[in-house]
Amino acid sequence: MLKLSVVVPFYNVQTYAPDALKSLELNAREDFEFLLVDDRSTDGTPELLERAAAELPGAVHLRRDRNGGLAAARNTGLDAARGEYVTFLDGDDWLEPRHLARTLAAIEALGCDFVRTDHVQVTGRNRSVQRVPYGPQGVPADPRAAILPVSRATGVDYAYAWAGMYHRRLLDRGLLHFTDGLRTAEDRPWIWRLHREARSFAAVGMPGVFYRRGISTSLTQIGDERQLDFIRAFDQVLTDTATDPECELLIHKAVRTYCAIIAHHIGSIERFEPAVAGKLRVMSADALGRMPRPVLDRALDSMDAERSALLRKLRRRASARPGRTARTSGAAA
Repeated sequence: MLKLSVVVPFYNVQTYAPDALKSLELNAREDFEFLLVDDRSTDGTPELLERAAAELPGAVHLRRDRNGGLAAARNTGLDAARGEYVTFLDGDDWLEPRHLARTLAAIEALGCDFVRTDHVQVTGRNRSVQRVPYGPQGVPADPRAAILPVSRATGVDYAYAWAGMYHRRLLDRGLLHFTDGLRTAEDRPWIWRLHREARSFAAVGMPGVFYRRGISTSLTQIGDERQLDFIRAFDQVLTDTATDPECELLIHKAVRTYCAIIAHHIGSIERFEPAVAGKLRVMSADALGRMPRPVLDRALDSMDAERSALLRKLRRRASARPGRTARTSGAAA
């Protein structure tokens, strides 16, 4: 068996793909494979990947039949993965030389299900190290210990799939695949499931992934209807959490995070196309109406005045519409 499979989705990133591919070359080993997944790009990306498949040691070019988004592309790579360990990279990001070997050595030494790494955020010429929001370093722990507390950033808020490495047993248990069809926030249900159901993890630092922010091809910069998939993603988080034995504890974190994401999108609603902005308001109001009322009240009380007022206004809109009633008990739909 190969030691490591690296799943790398690409979609219309011909400007940035050479950096990603060069960084893979600087991380290559004879027991590594690089699964280069083209999500039906319409620019020069496929030609770059074909060349890489011929020249880059361990590279395999996989081309999807149709464009499906990041979740679907990652799943295509996971289905083909042969390694004892798995990790990810996005086609517009890049790796520090030997980052993969160092991370692999760390997870093997610790013997845990997965490790989480820091990363470098790149915005234009500016770079800043983003840390895993979990204190103990290099110490195996229960992944559930990194879900709470509600009041600050934790492991489930650090959802970047490429900021870590994962043992194959997680893939075999069905914990590494993403919800097919989600065009954004696909990593949110994924990271929650990982922290609820894996048996061990560790934070190991090592900021060797360089993550580009603010580029025009990124979905986070495009205000079309695909952005609204965050509603479906967080609905899944609430549904999954509702079945957890520790639901009464975890649901507070899930609801507060959902509220914070809704507030973020509504607070920058001007970047959305007008029709999408209207749909965002309606869907966000409906999402608040589906949340368990006591848990939602507690979440709104804990937020700053501006976000709390914005979300309370949205909730009143949901309650005022004919045929809509807010939930007063239970977990989540």
